[in-house]
Amino acid sequence: MYTVEEVLEYVQEEDVKFVRLAFFDLRGVQKNISIMAGQLENAFKNGVSFDASAIYGFETPEKSDLFLHPDPTTVAILPWRPNTGKVVRMFCTISHPDGTPYKKDCRTMLANAVKKARDEFGVDFSFGTEIEFYLFKLDEKGEPTNIPFDNASYMDIAPEDKGENIRREICFTLEQMGIQPEASHHEEGPGQNEIDFHHSDALTAADNAATFKWIVRTRAASAGLYADFSPKPIADKAGSGFHINISCSDVSKKQNVLAGILKHAQELTYYMNCTEASYDRLGSCKAPKYIAWGRENRSTFIRVPAITSDDASRMEIRTPDSECNPYIVFTLLIYAALDGIKNNLVPPEDVKENLFESVLREPQGPQAIQTLPDTLDSAREIAQNSSFIKEALGF
Repeated sequence: MYTVEEVLEYVQEEDVKFVRLAFFDLRGVQKNISIMAGQLENAFKNGVSFDASAIYGFETPEKSDLFLHPDPTTVAILPWRPNTGKVVRMFCTISHPDGTPYKKDCRTMLANAVKKARDEFGVDFSFGTEIEFYLFKLDEKGEPTNIPFDNASYMDIAPEDKGENIRREICFTLEQMGIQPEASHHEEGPGQNEIDFHHSDALTAADNAATFKWIVRTRAASAGLYADFSPKPIADKAGSGFHINISCSDVSKKQNVLAGILKHAQELTYYMNCTEASYDRLGSCKAPKYIAWGRENRSTFIRVPAITSDDASRMEIRTPDSECNPYIVFTLLIYAALDGIKNNLVPPEDVKENLFESVLREPQGPQAIQTLPDTLDSAREIAQNSSFIKEALGF
């Protein structure tokens, strides 16, 4: 947790020449502008302007000036860049020219949700992610193909698992940037991999997830491969998920949190599954489509895992995929959880059946299980008509 003064001192003493100021559009795509190290002090004081009309979901040309303000607590060296003339990266908050926070800055949205939870409800939320991706070969022109890097399956080892060395390089790079991965392994699909992260505060978890995707793509490219985070890159194989583990500091509120997230599941779907291909993934290969929860049940929207004493309130949201914007998704999950706490919501009974194989309840009967929207258009319509979404996001 570096201060402005410490970052400026570090930049001077460690021969840092370039500073990348990173931020995100509404889709969660990382953008950045590079400044020379000598401009950093001014960036801390006054910000760095950019054309917001060129960023997806931001402003129109007639009022397009916004400013980036680097967050010194997020400084990280880019270890693949030269040791002479080093490059560091910091995430930024965004403001209008008069200093007013920009309402579509997704890092600020999440910070505000965290603050509301702490100040008004006396709770903190922790997040941990499990992120899946495929590695594909490149053709002779360096363009991605649909040929997987290997044909290994779940938790195989070398030589069948050819991604072992790349996962190791990814984990080393993350450690050098101050991020501690928890576990890594080959996933079910050919060329599919997963790396998991231990829980942390919401903003750090979102920052780490964004950094992770960047590192994976960078390390894959250096190995002559393409890293694919899309939800269903191979039609008849396992899709790639972005499983989100969330826990609440007040264990007594666990059932309320669970109920709140279940209540708003349909409204959240457009943000958790934001591409057409997302809906090819849901409902198959361990990607649930039913709005239910179960203890240790991977066929439900929320899985409550076998718990240990220090993990008593953890639950896993299994439907999101990596095309989502983690800052917005974490924001909405917090507000859904707070709705459950505020209104003392109680979840339905847990589901014990394997919902991938059979649905044992009549679709229209009293015991029917609701499903998530089955197309991007229907998910978008539900979100657009949601007062909960409008209030949570503020636009």
